[in-house]
Amino acid sequence: MPKPFVHLHLHTQYSLLDGAIKHNPLFERVKALGMPAVAQTDHGNLFGTIEFYEKARANGVKPIIGCEVYFAGGSRFEREKREREEGGFDAINHLLLLAMNEQGYQNLMYLVSKAYLEGFYYKPRIDWSLLEDRHEGLICTSGCLSAPVPRAIMHGEPKRAWAVAEKFQRLFGDRYYLEVQRHGIAAQDTVNDELFKMSSDLGVPLVATNDAHYLEEDDHHHHDALLCIGTAANLSDDKRFRFDGRGFFVKDGDEMHELFGDHPEAVENTLEIAERCELEIPMGRYHMPEYQVPAGQSLEDAMAGQAWEGLRKKLGMEVDQPFETPDEKAYAERMHHELSVINLMGFPGYFLIVADFINYAKSHDIPVGPGRGSSAGSLVAYGMNITDVDPIEYDIIFERFLNPERVSMPDIDVDFCMRGREQVIRYVAEKYDGKRPEEGPAEGRFDAMRVAQIVTFGTLQARAAIRDVGRVLGMSFGDVDRVAKLIPEVLGITLDDAIEQSPELRARMESDGQVSQLIETARKLEGLTRHASKHAAGVVIGTKPLIEMVPLYRDAKSGDVMSQYNMNCVERIGLIKFDFLGLRTLTLLADAERMIRRKPGCEEFDVNSIAMDDEATYDLLCRGDTEGVFQVESSGMTELVVNLKPRSFREVIPLVALYRPGPLQSGMVDEFVNRKSGATRVSYLHPSIQDLTEETLGVIVYQDQVLQIAQRMAGYSLGEADLLRRAMGKKKPEEMAKQLCVHHLSNRLFEGEPSSRIPGGDAHHRVGESRQALALHRARRRVRDRDPAAGRQ
Repeated sequence: MPKPFVHLHLHTQYSLLDGAIKHNPLFERVKALGMPAVAQTDHGNLFGTIEFYEKARANGVKPIIGCEVYFAGGSRFEREKREREEGGFDAINHLLLLAMNEQGYQNLMYLVSKAYLEGFYYKPRIDWSLLEDRHEGLICTSGCLSAPVPRAIMHGEPKRAWAVAEKFQRLFGDRYYLEVQRHGIAAQDTVNDELFKMSSDLGVPLVATNDAHYLEEDDHHHHDALLCIGTAANLSDDKRFRFDGRGFFVKDGDEMHELFGDHPEAVENTLEIAERCELEIPMGRYHMPEYQVPAGQSLEDAMAGQAWEGLRKKLGMEVDQPFETPDEKAYAERMHHELSVINLMGFPGYFLIVADFINYAKSHDIPVGPGRGSSAGSLVAYGMNITDVDPIEYDIIFERFLNPERVSMPDIDVDFCMRGREQVIRYVAEKYDGKRPEEGPAEGRFDAMRVAQIVTFGTLQARAAIRDVGRVLGMSFGDVDRVAKLIPEVLGITLDDAIEQSPELRARMESDGQVSQLIETARKLEGLTRHASKHAAGVVIGTKPLIEMVPLYRDAKSGDVMSQYNMNCVERIGLIKFDFLGLRTLTLLADAERMIRRKPGCEEFDVNSIAMDDEATYDLLCRGDTEGVFQVESSGMTELVVNLKPRSFREVIPLVALYRPGPLQSGMVDEFVNRKSGATRVSYLHPSIQDLTEETLGVIVYQDQVLQIAQRMAGYSLGEADLLRRAMGKKKPEEMAKQLCVHHLSNRLFEGEPSSRIPGGDAHHRVGESRQALALHRARRRVRDRDPAAGRQ
């Protein structure tokens, strides 16, 4: 095992188009080298913090959260163009900061946020005044060659270098270290000699780092290509930006001890710093925004009042009319059950917030969708006008949306007209922020902001990686294009998958050395984060100013402020995310409705007044006139519509649910079409579940059917059944087996009582076939993750 050492200066893929280290391979290497901890110190941002933190802990490695911030030579508010300071070095310096504890983490988030919100000028910059205010809990080092102290030394100003070092020492005390690096660069030797003297005379400890930008030594050339992508250069350009020296990789402890054999304490201090960093990031506690209710009324009462009032109205009942008929009692029983679960889980505020901005939109003539996803299973949501789908009428199960056996936030995706979406977001921001910070002085302008959108990250996908790498290699556009087009058009396909699936691509690799180099380099860069942008739908609302809860990012072009954590990480730290989806179909419908109202006699036309059994609508669908019709306009979907010939809304529902990669690949769609047309006899997996699958001709189409089958055949509660459904969706055999064993479902199916046993020698095959059909759940999840605006059933 190599000697002990901890990397404290390391750039992951979130140092955009500069760092080439992915998290999973990093932790594999760190564990293999026996390192107890590792730091992430990306350039100017904290984008990857939560992902890094969680994966490190999952791998038994201590995560050290840091950032190599950009440090303005003067004020962060200065914008005058100056390439050099008076001393001759660049105005934007680097500075390495590491969080020791939660206070340090809070201060680091604040500094990085302020850098984007107030100090952005080519780079997100902090300044000395910010550092003075927010240095507690942070370890600071003198940094790389681009930092203030080394730059002063390189430019022949040793006195200034010593003065700057002493200034930092006075501020940070024993939390300040002089950072030494050795990458075979002559300037580093000059700087190190001076830093060694400083350490001895000032009593500032040394720390050895390696400024890692890629994982292994052989990755140098691939990283060079990445730098060219980021700077729009070719590898053949003599004057392009490149790293001087070599060895910017994750070296082992033996290599670092050998490099700094003359100063072993610099290596040993990496372990000391790792021990000093004891950060625990709070996870799993929900920070529910405060919804204002009338004095004397609780959130629970307000939610119940809106839900009951709305339900009675939709059922055509009077305000205080009791629920007396059997049908009415079914609604009342479901409503009581849902309200108790929502209250138990502490989510009434969430429902009130969503209902508030939906009702705002409707009252301001902004079209809102009828509801999508699992939230359509909530009668409370239906009563509060969050959705327009009656879950009892359509047999949609509430537990697929919320259940106390799987504690997670509700996920209500709301569609808005494209033109009105921003207006709704402004309404929410004004409600929780007060006056929006559109104007005013730069300093403190965003300090009170509680509402922001969420960042998302674009990555180098297979074809994009081929095209980018081909350009930096200097290949002709035509040659690169021909290679790129050999990659199968499959959503999310990797280059490894493409090579396996495309014989022609393999042949080109084997016969053409340049193509082989192109693909090998692209494989190394594939999946790296390329850019940050605004998530299409996500909006986060904080319980206090967001700058105190999450690092903030401001897009330099649009000025939009968003969280630096993506939507998954925002939820992990307990912030509440709301999805405001912009749906062009709603805009088109609104425009069509207005055009129709201009016609004489149609002034009161309302698209919602069209009957659900309108024959003309089904005639249109059956003849394949589906262009421009939401979710059924693709060629494949049109073909399926024509084959199934739906004549009622209940026949449209399975049609939309079936057209997903899982069912299409499993053959389930063909089986359903054949049963619908009479070409294949309708049969049922077991008589006890015939009524559950009768509407879908014996085929298990919906996630709700999975829950009902597990409940009926194996005694699962609906909450337990939902865990089984999720295991199927995640395609994790071990988790699925665990959930199947909860009530010994497999035994019940094959060896239990005759009333619930599946007869016949092909029982295992038939259950396997039905499980294969359930691949649609996995497909739905993939579609949702990749395209938040994609429809779900």
